[in-house]
Amino acid sequence: MFKSSNITDRSSSVQLIGKLLMTAFILAFFVFSVELTTDAFEHLGKGTAQTILSVASNPFVGLFVGLLITALIQSSSTCTSMVIALVAANTLSVKDAIPIVMGANVGTTLTSTIVALGFLSEKKSFRKAISAAMLHDAFNILSVMILFPLELRYGILSNSAEWLAGMFSINKTTAIGAETHQSASDLTYYLRKWTGNEWIVLAISSIMLFSSIKLFSSFIYKKLISTPRILMQNLFFSSPWGSFAFGGALTGMVQSSSITTSFVVPLAATGKVSVKQTFPFVMGANVGTTITGFIAAYSQSEAALIIAIVHFLLNASGTLIFMPFPPLRQIPVRIAKNFGRLTLKNRLYGFAYIILTFFLIPFFLIYFSK
Repeated sequence: MFKSSNITDRSSSVQLIGKLLMTAFILAFFVFSVELTTDAFEHLGKGTAQTILSVASNPFVGLFVGLLITALIQSSSTCTSMVIALVAANTLSVKDAIPIVMGANVGTTLTSTIVALGFLSEKKSFRKAISAAMLHDAFNILSVMILFPLELRYGILSNSAEWLAGMFSINKTTAIGAETHQSASDLTYYLRKWTGNEWIVLAISSIMLFSSIKLFSSFIYKKLISTPRILMQNLFFSSPWGSFAFGGALTGMVQSSSITTSFVVPLAATGKVSVKQTFPFVMGANVGTTITGFIAAYSQSEAALIIAIVHFLLNASGTLIFMPFPPLRQIPVRIAKNFGRLTLKNRLYGFAYIILTFFLIPFFLIYFSK
């Protein structure tokens, strides 16, 4: 019996070490993918840079560029990481990058709305599911509506981020960072030589970046999150701040607010948590997802770090507007519930909202801006 206990402990230790090593490998793969993407952008040339800048120079268009890209690839983390790579490669300015990050924040809400459509055949469950999903939309859209004009007029996010980056900026030429960038440059050189096309290299690096985030999300969610689900429901949704902390910690580990906000939609649909209880979780998830940007900015330029801080300040500011004040906290909840009732009367409202908000309006605005 004693021997059996030792074998079990040893097996658990080996499994834990295996999980930690796998996590470290995926993180290293992600950092390398960002370096490779940055290097690929640097080799695209001035013509490409001018094309990107001409589209993003209009802040309203930049906002919808971020929204559309995120809606298409279903990952604001990937979109934000690519923006950081563009800024690090001096292809995109901090000023032009901020609206894209804001748009990505709105675009990421599509996933949970699609998950809610899975309850379409069950009237009562569908109303709760679409309301819970709409919370993410309402919070991010309201936050952008408040902060976007303030950023345009006063530079409230960019100036704060620049000040913070100046205080906490680390030496970007550390040995590890230099080695990583050098190995990324070597791989970019061989890929360019092999393919003969910079766009193919950029496509490969972008696929690697997207894959690394999805791989990390899937691995962490399956190995570390999914088992104690019932315990988490009872323990973390009992208070607003507990729900907020749970959303932030869970998303920080999974590195995808799309996954974690989609996680609460079935809980709301089945009545395990109320729509009101899910809102602090959504705010926490929005703050937790910003860790990806900081990892992507590692060993990059100070401008890249500024974008990562802007992403954090955007979500943290939205939380500070709504979270401490119960009356304000009720506004997104009421919007979400009303939208749920409206969609329940006619399912077409839900589909029309998705198609117009995430695809048609951004596409036509970007197209006609040319």
